[in-house]
Amino acid sequence: MGLIWFVGNFGSTINCFIFYQPNLRKNPCVMYLLASSASQFLTFNFALLTRMLHFGYNIQSLNILLWYCKIRFYFFYILVAIPRYYIIFASVDRYFASSPDIYWRQWSSSKIAMRLIIGSCLFWCLIYIQVIVFYQIQNDSCSYRNGVYGIIFSVYISIESGILPPLMMLIFGFLTLNNIWKSKRTTRPLTVGDVVRSGQFAGMSRKDLQFSKMLFNQICLWIILNIPNPCYLLYRTITMHDRKSSFSATVESFISNMSYLFIYLEFSLTFFVYTLSSSLFRHEFNRLIRHKILPRLPSNTTLRNNT
Repeated sequence: MGLIWFVGNFGSTINCFIFYQPNLRKNPCVMYLLASSASQFLTFNFALLTRMLHFGYNIQSLNILLWYCKIRFYFFYILVAIPRYYIIFASVDRYFASSPDIYWRQWSSSKIAMRLIIGSCLFWCLIYIQVIVFYQIQNDSCSYRNGVYGIIFSVYISIESGILPPLMMLIFGFLTLNNIWKSKRTTRPLTVGDVVRSGQFAGMSRKDLQFSKMLFNQICLWIILNIPNPCYLLYRTITMHDRKSSFSATVESFISNMSYLFIYLEFSLTFFVYTLSSSLFRHEFNRLIRHKILPRLPSNTTLRNNT
């Protein structure tokens, strides 16, 4: 977990610096990716850090202090949901941006992106108030209340994090690819005057195509690594009243920890997915190093003069 925490902090920080560059940050897709990276940074330094303290250093405050139990899981669910749905918004934005219909392309705007980013954050803060109400310490473990609410919450989490996000990501991902393929087949050479007079779509820009490629690869990784957790929660609810041996309990505990670890692993790999997917992102990363990071480091000449 320590390696994931370090790599995740490094990657999300670099992502934020790159996406905040003046030539990128006004793009609505980049705004969603920037907001997602910023929320991932908070996830690493709250949700993952507290998990490391609990399992790595055997600090048992989570299973002793009720207020900490409630607050920790409240922010955990918020900080995991927010970047997930920012990626969904980004995939919807790519569909709008690639649409041949000028009406739908107008929905890909920085103004709409800002509203959705703020609105989504407030929405999840309200939705997960239920965690503060219904989470409790039972059997020396911080978890949702057993009974009817436990069943409802497990089904809800399975839908909210295991079914709805990948379904929406795949739908809008393939719709975007379909728009791109159509534009490549139907686009003919146009003059500027033709485009202005007819409003004909001349295809996505190279920069937008790069963002779409980055996003599609991130969606594929997200689906692979995020599905196990809601599946486990649903299984745990279904088998809640079954008698289990100590070996089964140990196996289930291991699977539970791994399913949560996969969530953090996906977040930590985002930077590498972007780097491998996009020459534009690699170029901006190299430019960030050359113009922002290296000039701040003390040169050999300066060190010799100081000595």
